[in-house]
Amino acid sequence: MPNASHPHPPPPAPDEPYELTVLNPSTEEVVATVPGATAVDVDRAVTRAAGAQHTWAGLAPGDRARALRRFAAAVDAHLEELADLEVREAGHTIGNARWEAGNVRDLLDYAAGGVERLCGRQIPVAGGLDVTILEPLGVVGVIAPWNFPLPIAAWGTAPALAAGNAVLLKPAETTPLTALRLAELGRESGLPEHLFQVLPGAGRIAGDALVTHPGVAKIVFTGSTAVGKTIMAKCADRVKRVTLELGGKSPNLVFADADIEAAAAAAPLSFLDNSGQDCCARTRILVQDTVYERFLSLLAPAVEAVRVGDPADERTQMGPLISRAQLDRVRGYVSDDLPGIRGRCPDGPGFWFPPTVLTGLAPDAPAATEEVFGPVAVVLPFRDEAEAVRLANATEYGLAGSVWTRDLGRALRVCGAVAAGNLSVNSHSSVRYWTPFGGFKQSGLGRELGPDALAAFTETKNVFLNTEV
Repeated sequence: MPNASHPHPPPPAPDEPYELTVLNPSTEEVVATVPGATAVDVDRAVTRAAGAQHTWAGLAPGDRARALRRFAAAVDAHLEELADLEVREAGHTIGNARWEAGNVRDLLDYAAGGVERLCGRQIPVAGGLDVTILEPLGVVGVIAPWNFPLPIAAWGTAPALAAGNAVLLKPAETTPLTALRLAELGRESGLPEHLFQVLPGAGRIAGDALVTHPGVAKIVFTGSTAVGKTIMAKCADRVKRVTLELGGKSPNLVFADADIEAAAAAAPLSFLDNSGQDCCARTRILVQDTVYERFLSLLAPAVEAVRVGDPADERTQMGPLISRAQLDRVRGYVSDDLPGIRGRCPDGPGFWFPPTVLTGLAPDAPAATEEVFGPVAVVLPFRDEAEAVRLANATEYGLAGSVWTRDLGRALRVCGAVAAGNLSVNSHSSVRYWTPFGGFKQSGLGRELGPDALAAFTETKNVFLNTEV
């Protein structure tokens, strides 16, 4: 997920005060200015978090679980407020923003259910009893992206807290408001002071200080592959644990035996949701050659019908891009002379780009292989199953993908052959908070969400008790 942002004047030094300016992507108006965290701020936050974590980990599991459920209830009570913030700072449609706030609530509830089920094992040994204990890591740093600032912040925060850790959350420079409000709700619901802190700031200052701090036991990062590699290298110096959820260039494979009408109808929002700023976006539509023209004839009106406009309008299906920098990036992949399908978008202020489907490109064209991170997809034909799989895997990424076919055997074969962490058949589903999420290849390292999420924030300690003394 590229971490493009609005241009902020860089602070002159890591420890001098600076501010972040939050713009409304629909209007380019200033929503708020927020003080940026310095390296000194991060250091102090780590010290405070370590003390809070000791208290938190010492609570009975049931008490920690109840505290997280109160946090979930507070989020639910302020769902509309959080959704409105997400609309104003990230340009998300109001329907999506409500879902995202609800996802935070549901994930907190789900994580709370795991607190009392975070079990070790008893392993048979000779001469005694051997047991394993899952202990919290300590202080965890979560670096969240701007494309889904609210839910992805919770993907790391909720299970880390449930496992007994403290969390320092650094939101993206462009979208700190929902994170700050989430931390306030955590305190108001009764979480120990300093257990969950938010550190808005520039990546090269606050983010770097968090990654390199010796008191931070693990970093959870969602963002671009390039930045993820840098974070991984810095963590390697201290053998610090990392979970990385990075870029994607996900395929949408449509076979001739599929329900072509359903596949064409579902395709637009598989890459236009959140204006295409989604690492799971199905931006490479691979269609069997015998139904290629028919698919395009059905896709065109579906794309053109997508309603792009004011994200606060209940009828809107797609809003603006996050920033001028991201708009310029997307424009760099699309020239007016490229053939394809174009939708419409508003004129005037705001970072708008129309729904776009490109045809006639070579499979190795930049728009077909690189993560555009905007409302742009390419359609490529394939001859047979073997070529479909080859094209699907012809990228450095491996996060998600879809397979459209009525043949169950083919669906299973293709899902087995496509190198991606999250696949769906005759749908575009990728993320559920109760199932694991993560990528192959350069799409990331580790898994988030699902029944094993809490364990990823623990150390396994093995204890042998000699019974023969």
